Amino acid sequence: MDTTELAHAFAALCSEGKLEEAQKFWSDDIVSIEGFSGPDEVCRGREAVIEKQKMWSEGTEMHGVTCEGPFINGDQFSLRFTLDATDREGKRSTMHEMALYTVKDGAVVEERFFPLIG
Repeated sequence: MDTTELAHAFAALCSEGKLEEAQKFWSDDIVSIEGFSGPDEVCRGREAVIEKQKMWSEGTEMHGVTCEGPFINGDQFSLRFTLDATDREGKRSTMHEMALYTVKDGAVVEERFFPLIG
């Protein structure tokens, strides 16, 4: 699967809110880089990234997700996410985030998130 095919398939799953199912496109050696400081700022390997997502999901109630894209350039593509969610403290908000994915050998080897802050 080339980058364009992978990007469209990945985006379709994300658009349907099937974020866990989209993990099938990850490399076992995936690196995930968040746009904030903290213990989960950089996670390496499928299991570490799944654990990071699990921790976030357990503390967040999702009400809806939209996904725009993919925007493709060479071996990379980006998606724009809008998330309607309630956090651990009960605060509901709309979050906007860009995600940049790098593809190698038919799998996502890096995901990098850029939250809209301010």
